[in-house]
Amino acid sequence: MPTKALSEVARFLRTERIGGLVLLSATALALIVANSPLRDAYHRLSGTVIGPAALHLDLTVERWATDGLLAFFFVVAGLELKRELFLGELRDPRRAMLPIFGAVGGMVTPVLVFLAVGAGAPGAGDLWAVPVATDIAFALAVLAVAGRDLPSGLRAFLLTLAIVDDLGAIVLIAVLFTSHLTWPPLLGAVAAVGAYWLLQRTRLRGRFAVVALYGPLGVAAWGLLHASGVHATVAGVLVGLATRVHCGVGEDESPAEALEHRLQPFSSGVCVPLFAFFAAGVPLSARVLTTMINDRVAVAVTAGLVVGKSIGVLGGAALTVRLGLARLPRGLGWRDMAAVSVLTGCGFTVSLLIAELAADDAAGAERIKLAVLTGSLVAAVLGALLLRRQSRLRSP
Repeated sequence: MPTKALSEVARFLRTERIGGLVLLSATALALIVANSPLRDAYHRLSGTVIGPAALHLDLTVERWATDGLLAFFFVVAGLELKRELFLGELRDPRRAMLPIFGAVGGMVTPVLVFLAVGAGAPGAGDLWAVPVATDIAFALAVLAVAGRDLPSGLRAFLLTLAIVDDLGAIVLIAVLFTSHLTWPPLLGAVAAVGAYWLLQRTRLRGRFAVVALYGPLGVAAWGLLHASGVHATVAGVLVGLATRVHCGVGEDESPAEALEHRLQPFSSGVCVPLFAFFAAGVPLSARVLTTMINDRVAVAVTAGLVVGKSIGVLGGAALTVRLGLARLPRGLGWRDMAAVSVLTGCGFTVSLLIAELAADDAAGAERIKLAVLTGSLVAAVLGALLLRRQSRLRSP
């Protein structure tokens, strides 16, 4: 493909609406293929093992999508978090309180709702973390379509909240799904990230630095973290956080801006859709749907996303304002906040990842994934309707 055409494709993929549509298309394709005569070929492809066994990287295609490709998504998340911490909303403690409290409420309350619905059911003790996450790409895509006439402060609130939310989910992944810990590769991963950070401080840039130094160090950090027993996607966040966000002398953009500019289209156009394609391919028969509805854990996941997220985010924001720690962004009212709080129930990518990691068996994983898809879809539709209503009320 010509360079100009590639640049145009990358430009489109950087827009939130296009990225969200690609993600939804990949999910729809997965559901269609998994419920068609191609389902056996789909599962054979998902289970095909590739990679060097000597390096413990003989993984299935599905695992490569989960552990490998999704790491690029987490690099972008780490870059966004670093930018917010040093240049954005999180730099100002008073402005940061509103999305931080909203994010904390949006992580704690879904767990409480999940436990209230699913307590005592088989598997509930392993799956409580599934509804804690908000999918940045999915939620921002819906907001871009349904709430484009609303004040920009709403997008800033949702973006910052989702970043803090993802950080919490990443910590949960690192803590809950590290079954064993091997210290030599873990220390090696820390050393690789440390070397990356030091090189960033030297302001060494250019194609040679990326190909010969930064890229290999990032890959080494990922591989070593994978070998240590910590989920490898955590390496993506660490690399993002280690990247410099301030421009040096003679630089038109910071390394973080340059890296995000290059990786974001690849993440939203390739990595996340491929992960969704291999993760979301669940059967949709009457029997499966009935089983999901009768499974208290699956119902608890959906309730956590739709009800827990809405109440938690709005309640956390209201508590912050009530305590005098923050105030609503200019031009926004509580109905706007309620609409975007419902939208945070779009768990999708990270919730699907946690479901894959936490479920004990394939059948259980399929039910929980279907519950995540159901909850995310309901939250997206309800959130979009509420946002459109707010947009119409503001129209002259």
